[in-house]
Amino acid sequence: MGFTVERFDHVVINCHDPIATADWYARVLGMGVERFGPAGRLALTFGTQKINLRPVGALDTDPNWTTAATEAAGTQDLCFVTTATPTEVAEHLTACGVDIVNGPVVKIGALGEMISHYCRDLDGNLIEIAVYPS
Repeated sequence: MGFTVERFDHVVINCHDPIATADWYARVLGMGVERFGPAGRLALTFGTQKINLRPVGALDTDPNWTTAATEAAGTQDLCFVTTATPTEVAEHLTACGVDIVNGPVVKIGALGEMISHYCRDLDGNLIEIAVYPS
């Protein structure tokens, strides 16, 4: 093999309304929001990670956008790790008016056993918030 992959640089979420989506992730998950590029695209930031937001239909209005073969909102399943306790996660989601669709449940993540809560964002993406034991 000629090379190995080191890490993700960024992930892109297709969404119906990038501004509303950015607000949800900032309010519920505490992510930062930044604008980038000449068109002022929106991105979510946390730690050293970045999620770009792409509006569904962007390919119809700007041929410079590139996306996966199927451009659809609500098809992501994302897992985020927090240092909060599982109880704090549940309390925060409830305080934000976010329905917990599953959890707390024990799952196996990249680093082993974790406790997760699942909810959905505005487009219906499945969002897992995981807590690894300290």
